[in-house]
Amino acid sequence: MITFPSAKINIGLNITNKRADGYHNLQTVFYPIKISDALEVIESSEMLFQTSGIQIPGSSENNLCLKAYQLMRKDFDLPNITIHLHKNIPIGAGLGGGSADAAFFIKLINEKFVLNLSVDKMQDYCRLLGADCAFFIENKPVFAFDKGDIFEPLALDLSAYHLALVMPPVHVSTAEAYGGVMPHQAQKSLKDLIALPIEQWQGRINNDFEKHIFQNHPQIGAAKSALLNAGALFALMSGSGAAVYGIFKEKVDLQFFAPDHLVFNGI
Repeated sequence: MITFPSAKINIGLNITNKRADGYHNLQTVFYPIKISDALEVIESSEMLFQTSGIQIPGSSENNLCLKAYQLMRKDFDLPNITIHLHKNIPIGAGLGGGSADAAFFIKLINEKFVLNLSVDKMQDYCRLLGADCAFFIENKPVFAFDKGDIFEPLALDLSAYHLALVMPPVHVSTAEAYGGVMPHQAQKSLKDLIALPIEQWQGRINNDFEKHIFQNHPQIGAAKSALLNAGALFALMSGSGAAVYGIFKEKVDLQFFAPDHLVFNGI
């Protein structure tokens, strides 16, 4: 069986406080976008994990798909499988690619082996793997809070707009992003701000990571400015970066970006 894990963007990201468990409480809006990996699973005589596409750093033993399978095997008598992951979602981009792979993998395993897992149970597995992982089980726009793993449905539809995303040749680690952020309570609720017309989002909906990440990596800030200069109604860094996106009224020519920038036009 094969599935196509899709990425997300963060529309707004407020880091409100640090928790006793070391995580941070936050508020954000997760919105799915049309950038996808490909993930295939077949039964086999031994456990194998194979990759293609963008090179995934680190040991394959740490891949979230394998960790998800280990969790599920504690509860179900599951056979050995071969997992093939073709990586297309940029890594270190703030797009949730690894979390998406794990969540879509859990959904695939549930279907393939007829486990009859509820949405809540699949999300419970995801919450053991990453703060944003549970979002990808339903993969619909939500207002997310707490660690980013508690959701409220959100009636947000950007299909009438043109979304573009740019990934500068920069990698931002989660440790770097959180190490420089100053938690604070936002003056206005993101839930209220997201209800405003998109033309009023810029300057009101913010990403708390941007200030210090742009200082450390000026290319990311420059990419955001370039999207705004190209006519974006709203532009923001997604998650902890390094990808930035722009929301346009219509398709825009982004060929002015340097060749070392990944550009996804129409997502």
